[in-house]
Amino acid sequence: MEPQHDTEVPMAERSAHQQRIIRNYYDNKDSIMLQKLGDMVADLYLAEGKKRTTLWQRAAKALVQLGVNQKQVDHIVASDNPSILAKHLETLLAKK
Repeated sequence: MEPQHDTEVPMAERSAHQQRIIRNYYDNKDSIMLQKLGDMVADLYLAEGKKRTTLWQRAAKALVQLGVNQKQVDHIVASDNPSILAKHLETLLAKK
């Protein structure tokens, strides 16, 4: 006899507190992303090898999510220079 699996599991209702947490996260997503990007800049100055490559990939995704033109993102990543990323981050922070 095969076990029966219920394929339609209803989603649990979220409490008002959980809904506020989720809403606040999305309201502040840009600020959170800018903070993470700042952390990545600091890490890029120290990183080498595979870790550096991974950080640049994450930075590129963050820049795209922040609405930076793909051509600019490609230029920043291709430079492999954290100073250029830091200057662009300053520009993004000034716009906020």
